Amino acid sequence: MAEKKVGILTGGGDCPGLNPAIRGAVLKGLDFNWEIIGINEGWKGLACSITEPLSLEKVKDIMNQGGTILGTSRYNPYKVDGGVEKVLKNASKICPDGLIVMGGEDTLGVAHRLYKEQGFPVVGVPKTMDNDLSATDYTFGFDTSVTLAVKALEILRDTGRSHRRIMVLEVMGRHAGWVALYTAIAGGADWVLIPEEEPDIEKMCAHLKKVHEREKVATVVVSEGVKMPELKNAKEELDQFGHMILKKRGVGDRIAEIVEEKLGVEARVGVIGHMQRGGPATVFDRMLGVRTGVKASELVGNGKFGNMACLKGNSIEAVPLSEAVSVLKTVTPEWVDFAKTLFK
Repeated sequence: MAEKKVGILTGGGDCPGLNPAIRGAVLKGLDFNWEIIGINEGWKGLACSITEPLSLEKVKDIMNQGGTILGTSRYNPYKVDGGVEKVLKNASKICPDGLIVMGGEDTLGVAHRLYKEQGFPVVGVPKTMDNDLSATDYTFGFDTSVTLAVKALEILRDTGRSHRRIMVLEVMGRHAGWVALYTAIAGGADWVLIPEEEPDIEKMCAHLKKVHEREKVATVVVSEGVKMPELKNAKEELDQFGHMILKKRGVGDRIAEIVEEKLGVEARVGVIGHMQRGGPATVFDRMLGVRTGVKASELVGNGKFGNMACLKGNSIEAVPLSEAVSVLKTVTPEWVDFAKTLFK
C-alpha cells in the first residue's frame, strides 16, 4: 500500500524541461512508495478534479518530449468565486500529503499564498522560459528558448544579407528581457531592445545605418514587452493574473516600420513566438528539469513545505517560495552595458 498520496501540477506557460521535471519527481516519488497523481491543466485541474495517475510507464519515455504531459492553464483560483475553497477541498482528497507545483511567478505565487495563508503542503519547481524568477540562477526552458531564437536570428541574417535588408527578430519576454539579451549576444546581433530600458530609437537607427552600409545587413532583437507608447491599447485582453495577452500586432512590426522610415532601407520582421515554447529541451534544460523534479520530491518526503527547488551554482538547493516570488528578476544595467560593448 502506498505510504502517501502526492500530486504534481504544471501551470502557466509551457516550456521545454517540464516533462523531465515531472519524470524526476515521479521516479523519486516511487522510491518513497508514493501514489502519485497528475493534476491536469494547472490550478484549474485541482479546482475541477481533473486528474490522472502518474506511473513509471507514463513517465518513462518523456525526457525528449516538449511541453507538459499534464497540460496547463493560467487559471488563478484567487480570481474565481469559490476557487480557493474548491482547490483546498479537492486537494484534501487527491493529494493530502503534498503537492509539487511547477510554474513561474504567477503559478508559484498562488502556491506561496496557499502555503502562507492556509498551511497548504506545497513545494515549488521553478519553470519559465523568461528566466525571471528570483532565488534561482536559471530556470529550465530558458536555455532551449534562447537556442531556438539564436538559430532563427542566424537564418534571418542569411536572408537579410541576400536582399540587403535590416532584419528584426521579435522574441518572447513580457517584463524581463533575458531571452532577447542572450539571443542578441549569442547570435551576434547589432542591437537589442528589452523591457527594462526605454528604446533610444535615434541611437539605434544611427548604429544600424553604419552596420548596414558596412556589411549590407543588420539585425535587431526585440523583446515583445518593449514599451512603445504608440502600441498601447486600452482594450487589450488581460489574463487572470492581470497580464496583457500579447497576441495582437507586435513591437517587432513597429520597429521594422521605423527603420524603413528613418533609413530608407528595407526591413523585415520575424516572430518565432510559441515556437520558443515547444520542441525537445536542450541537454542543459533536461538536466535542470530532472534534477529540480527529484529535489522537489525529496522536499515533500522531508516535510519541507513552502520551499522551492532551485539552482545555485551547480547545486540544487531549497529556498523559501517567498524569495522566489517577491521580486521579478530583470536584466540589470551591468548586462545592458555588456551587450552594448558588443555592438560595433
